[in-house]
Amino acid sequence: MKYLMAIDAGTGSIRAVIFDTLGNQIAMAQKEWVHVQELNVPNSMSFEYGKNWRLVLSCIKECIEKSSINPKEILALSATSMREGIVLYDKEGRELWAVANVDARASEEVSYLKTKFPHLEEEFYALSGQTFALGALPRILWLKNHKPEIYEQVAFISMIGDWILYRLSGKIAVDPSNAGTTGIFSLKTRQWAKEMASKIGIKDDIFVPVLETGSVLGNVTCKESGLCKETKVVMGGGDVQLGSAGLGVIKDGDVAVLGGSFWQQVVNIQANTKPPLDMSIRVNPHVIQGLSQAEGITFFSGLVMRWFRDTFCEIEKEEALQRGCDTYTLLEEKSKDIPVGSYGILPIFSDSMKYGNWYHASPSFINLSLETTNRFAMFKSLQENACILSAINLEKIKKFTNISFDTIVFAGGASKGALWSQTLADVTGCKVKIPQVKEATALGASMAAGVGAGVYKSLEEASLKLVTWEKEYVPNMQNHLAYQEIQKKWQKVYEVQLKLVDEGLTTSMWKAPGL
Repeated sequence: MKYLMAIDAGTGSIRAVIFDTLGNQIAMAQKEWVHVQELNVPNSMSFEYGKNWRLVLSCIKECIEKSSINPKEILALSATSMREGIVLYDKEGRELWAVANVDARASEEVSYLKTKFPHLEEEFYALSGQTFALGALPRILWLKNHKPEIYEQVAFISMIGDWILYRLSGKIAVDPSNAGTTGIFSLKTRQWAKEMASKIGIKDDIFVPVLETGSVLGNVTCKESGLCKETKVVMGGGDVQLGSAGLGVIKDGDVAVLGGSFWQQVVNIQANTKPPLDMSIRVNPHVIQGLSQAEGITFFSGLVMRWFRDTFCEIEKEEALQRGCDTYTLLEEKSKDIPVGSYGILPIFSDSMKYGNWYHASPSFINLSLETTNRFAMFKSLQENACILSAINLEKIKKFTNISFDTIVFAGGASKGALWSQTLADVTGCKVKIPQVKEATALGASMAAGVGAGVYKSLEEASLKLVTWEKEYVPNMQNHLAYQEIQKKWQKVYEVQLKLVDEGLTTSMWKAPGL
């Protein structure tokens, strides 16, 4: 048997996972990492490449040890990472500066770009599908303004997953799916749009070659990794896009909802589809050539649920520990008879995606009742709200793509909940499919490695071969009609809550840089 390795650099941790060529997970090693705020730099999130590289090596070695296989049996490896995180290098290929995905230090630079170059963001968005809020241009401009001695040395840029592959192979390159999230990229050509940098006075000669996912970079040259020098190093991609491949979301019109700390709603579209004029939805290159992904994002859905569990459900946590089950499973069990609408409770946390003017109301629960409110109703209301936000974002995508669909692939931690899965079906009116695989992002990266090693002809072939399904949920259409009315009410209430932020009476849960 031969094997493939995936390295998954997420926001909160780094993992190495070994799969066999049939898609079975053999071993996994994981280390948490922390992205620190720079001293006197508000909203910064630096990526500590020196410390983090040691964690990468530790995961690789531990995973090989756990697998009990000979490293020579690993045909190829690839990497996936949090999107938007960037690494800058000098001309010798040494790291100079790096930030993680939600680094938001460049608020002043975003404001400057919007003021100095009116309509430039709209122009760039039409080309790249990205706004300034999470893009690389304002961050690089921040570096130029605040650390010119570092900026002057910058010779190359890559994404964090590409940095891992570079350290293992000695070759710096990027793939479209992850590099596209910098906003310095063309959806149509799947190449850098260097003129964007030129227009705002940023270096336009720092852009490394673009290779499609599955392309071979070379062989392992890093001796300290414990890997064999015959193992191929293969171009990977963004975590959501490779995760989509690992979920079978590979065809035009395929849909997925990824229920993690943040929730993403993705729909595969043709690469020549123009982003919406209102800049409400993000559009990214897919790892599948010829396709992009329209993407909605809802902030903190999983994190809010964790906060609720840890703040209000100590009794259930103790009971779950005694019963040997997950606390969320117990909370679903106790919430299953709460009626649709959770007695009218309306959670106010994340808004639906408004990419061009993105900020949130102050977090709260509206419409609590002294007679009917309990923590189980509040728990169910949070589940309903995450699904309602997904439905709103998917409706926005339908509007500008004219794509219709009746099936959603649901993955991530939230998909483990039977009540949550059924609620998603009821709210959207779509059949919901749950995949067998629990490590979709890593599986997608292993597929890329397998393409580079010649195990699979393409990502599409690998996905069709390896992805299987655990269960399906069919919508209750009577509940669906009820949720449509609840959705309308929630949207009206949220707009009022936003006005309280506008008037300075409450504090926004989150604002995009520059607002």
